Amino acid sequence: MEKQRSVAFHTLGCKLNFSETSTLSRTLESQGFLKKEFEEKADVYVINTCSVTDNADKECRQLVRRIQRKSPESLVVITGCYAQLKPKEISDIPGVDLVLGAAEKFNIAQHLKELTKGDSARISSCDIEDVSGFNASYSLNDRTRTFLKVQDGCDYTCAFCTIPMARGKSRSDSIANVLHNARELAKNGVKEIVLTGVNLGDFGKGGDGARKHAEDFYSLIQELDKVEGIERYRISSIEPNLLTEEIIQFVASSKKFMPHFHVPLQSGNNEILALMRRRYKRELYAERVKLIRELMPHCAIGVDVIVGFPSESDEHFNDTYEFLHKLDVSYLHVFTYSERDNTKALEIKPVVPMSVRHERNKVLRNLSYMKLQYFTEQHRGQTRKVLFEGHEKVGMMEGYTDNYIRITTPHNPEWANKIVDWKI
Repeated sequence: MEKQRSVAFHTLGCKLNFSETSTLSRTLESQGFLKKEFEEKADVYVINTCSVTDNADKECRQLVRRIQRKSPESLVVITGCYAQLKPKEISDIPGVDLVLGAAEKFNIAQHLKELTKGDSARISSCDIEDVSGFNASYSLNDRTRTFLKVQDGCDYTCAFCTIPMARGKSRSDSIANVLHNARELAKNGVKEIVLTGVNLGDFGKGGDGARKHAEDFYSLIQELDKVEGIERYRISSIEPNLLTEEIIQFVASSKKFMPHFHVPLQSGNNEILALMRRRYKRELYAERVKLIRELMPHCAIGVDVIVGFPSESDEHFNDTYEFLHKLDVSYLHVFTYSERDNTKALEIKPVVPMSVRHERNKVLRNLSYMKLQYFTEQHRGQTRKVLFEGHEKVGMMEGYTDNYIRITTPHNPEWANKIVDWKI
C-alpha cells in the first residue's frame, strides 16, 4: 500500500495569497495528502510567493534553505507572483524542484504526481497574456474570518507595480458563484467574509477574458448583503476612483457591511501621483474620505502610502505628510519604495537615497501611530459589537469591533466565533 504523502504550506504577501494557499491545501487534502505545519517534516513543501517587496524574494530563498537543512529529501514547490515573474531565477535556487506560474498553480496535484526528487528543477509557466481563467479561492483555517477571492489581475499600469505582470489582466468570478461560495462558508460556521482581489473595485470582467464589465462591484455587494448566515462583510482594499458614492452610501445603510474602508493613496502630492500613473488626484481622495465621515463618523479608514518614489523631493514628501496629517483617517500602511524590474518607475530620476526612504517611512509610521491612538480614544466608553476569534494567545483572545478596533481580553471559550456587545 502506498504511503500517504504529507504537505506543508507557507504564504508570503497579501490576503489574496492566503485565500489561494488555503484552496491549494484543500485540493491536495482531497487528493489524499496529509496537511502538516510548515515547521514539521513533510514530503512536500509549497511556498506561495509575493513580488511586491524585495523582502518577499529574500524570504523565499531563506525558506528554501531552511527546508534543505531540515529535510533535504523533501520536494520543494514555489508558486505565486515571484514564480510567475522570475521562474528561471527561482529554478536556480538549490533545493527547488518545481516552479508553477499563474496558470498552473491550481493544477498542483497533477504536477506532484509526475514529480520526483533529484531531477533538475521543472518550470511550468506561460506568458501572462495567456492567463485568462478565474479560480475562486477562500481561506477556511479560521472559521471566524474568511478571505474570499472574487477578482484577480489588474488592467492598471501603475509605474511602481509588477502585479499585472504577475497576475495578468483583470478578471472576476460571477456574482452567482460568489453567492454560492458565501452560502457554503455560512454552512461552515463562518461569521465574517473579507472580500479580496487585486483590484476589487474593477469586479465584473469575466474569467473568459472578456474585457467589458458583465457585472459590477456595487451589484455584488447588494446581493451578498442578502445571504443568510453571514453576519459581517469587509471590503479588503478598493481604489479611490472605483470607490463610488453609491458604494459608500450602501455600506453606510447596510447592517452587514462593516464601517471600514481601506483605500490606497500612495502619495498625497499630485505631481508624484501623476508620475506613479495613478488614476486620480488627491482632491478626489479627500472627497471620498469626507463623504465616508459624513455618513459614518465612526468608520475606520486605512490608507496605503509609498515613500521614496523616484524624484520625490523633500517638498513632495512634506506635501504628502501635511495632506495625511489633516485627513481624517484612522491608520496608514507605509511602504518604502523598492525598485522592481520592468517597471516604468526605473526610468524616473533622480533616485531617492535608501537612507532618506527609511527616514520618511519612520515619520509616516509615527503619524499612523498617533492617528490610530486618536481614533481608538474617540471610541473609549462606547459599546460596540466585537467578533472574537477562537485561538488562544498566552491566555488571551482577540477580536475586532465592527469598525476594526482590536480588542484583547482574557480567553473565554464561550466567546469564540461569537459577536459580543463590548464596552471599549
